Amino acid sequence: MIQLPDEQLACYREQGYLQIDALTTADEVERIKTIYDRLFASKAGRDIGDQFDLAGADDNGDAPKLPQLMNPARYAPELDDLAFRANALAIARQLLAPEAEPGDEHAILKLAGYGVATPWHQDEAYWDPTYEYEALSVWMPLQPATIENGCMQFVPGSHRMDIQPHQSIGGDPRVHGLEIDKSVDVSNALACPLPTGGCTIHHCKTLHYAGPNNSDVPRRAYILIFQLPPRKRDTPRRFPWLDIRETARQERARLS
Repeated sequence: MIQLPDEQLACYREQGYLQIDALTTADEVERIKTIYDRLFASKAGRDIGDQFDLAGADDNGDAPKLPQLMNPARYAPELDDLAFRANALAIARQLLAPEAEPGDEHAILKLAGYGVATPWHQDEAYWDPTYEYEALSVWMPLQPATIENGCMQFVPGSHRMDIQPHQSIGGDPRVHGLEIDKSVDVSNALACPLPTGGCTIHHCKTLHYAGPNNSDVPRRAYILIFQLPPRKRDTPRRFPWLDIRETARQERARLS
């Protein structure tokens, strides 16, 4: 199990994100990559809304701009018993609390020379606004992550901000993905290139972004979310961008 030194614990608490060069082995990454490619090629989960286009309307048969698959282990249980998952949980319990538990997970594929940017956003903007969260995401690339192919970028200290105004990408409520209002300052953002099997870790309020894939190989990322039990908020809060969103993914899930 990975044991974080005190300086890394302090860095996460101060900056709202952390970079680790080795979450698992290159051999395990190759095993995951084989499963990952099979799930996307077979469109696993699409019929029930688990696989969809994060950045497009996803309802007219066009090639997806940014394919995403929710909870890949539902379609490949062999992903459950691997070191990257155990190591990620150990890290989450050091950064959050010993009672932290796994939440959702997902995979995002950026096709070679085509995959579009993942716009600036905060993860909590996707979640039920009537709850308070203490959660983090572990983002692991299945190849080296570079600025050219869309590594993660973060605004240091932004985890101390409230949730900023968001909208569906491009202002289109048919699109599942969110982006922050363009007035939010991201000028001090830092990029985090990673070797294969490394990872970044970020708080659910941290502003983050991943650029387009301008390389000649796919950029594969596997993301695990860990959290403490959400708490019902004492004061009401609304995320109007969720109230107006109507996606093809939601419709497929409703009909399944």
